[in-house]
Amino acid sequence: MVESPPSNRPGFSLDAAYAVEAKLQQFREAAGHKSIGRKVGYANKAMWRVLKLETLVWGHMYDDTVHYANGNSAALTVTRPRSLKIEPEIVFGIKHPIMNQAIDAALALASVEWLALGFEIIDCPFPAWKFQPSDFVASFGLHAALVIGEKMQIQPDLIPNLVGELPRFKVRMLKNGEFVEEGSGRNSLKSPALCLAELGAAINRRFPSHPLGAGEIVSSGTLTAGHPTGKGDLWTAVVEGISLPSLTLRLT
Repeated sequence: MVESPPSNRPGFSLDAAYAVEAKLQQFREAAGHKSIGRKVGYANKAMWRVLKLETLVWGHMYDDTVHYANGNSAALTVTRPRSLKIEPEIVFGIKHPIMNQAIDAALALASVEWLALGFEIIDCPFPAWKFQPSDFVASFGLHAALVIGEKMQIQPDLIPNLVGELPRFKVRMLKNGEFVEEGSGRNSLKSPALCLAELGAAINRRFPSHPLGAGEIVSSGTLTAGHPTGKGDLWTAVVEGISLPSLTLRLT
């Protein structure tokens, strides 16, 4: 546990946080782990106003933190957990770099090979989950693990329907068979596809030589609140309004 977030130090800005995040990426890759995608934070414009953000933020994910379900279910062990929460998210697999700073949902989806329902496990190193966006960026985006369910391949003729479905679809979170919360695609920047478009534009503005690239995986922001979880919990996300199967995860 980190007793004092970096943002408590004078001058620890988002610029400084992304410099830390880049250094952490270098360390992880030097240790043999490959960066394979990005996870989104603050995919809610109401939070931007409160926190004086101009856009969402992000962190890298790695080949040892991203996992695929066997069919529609998975088991996951998180090593050295501190204070875990679970979030249902739409996950995208990118086939073309997203470099344009002014794209809409349809154009963003045209750069996508597949989408899937996923569970992200986040773990906060700061007391009482109190932190600022710069702390989020400098601490791996709180990312502990991502579990990806069955993929839907994106064909061009599916894009118009997906543009309409992604903001409206519902996801119901069940813990050990009991209802916890219902969320919607609108909770991810009004649509996970719009969240993807915003992420691509934000990365391009900050790091124009390193755009969101082909082969990357994007976890596009939570569809519900993050819910505390721990060993033995069984979570199911039940989806309505989009052609994705439910996903079940047990923490072991």
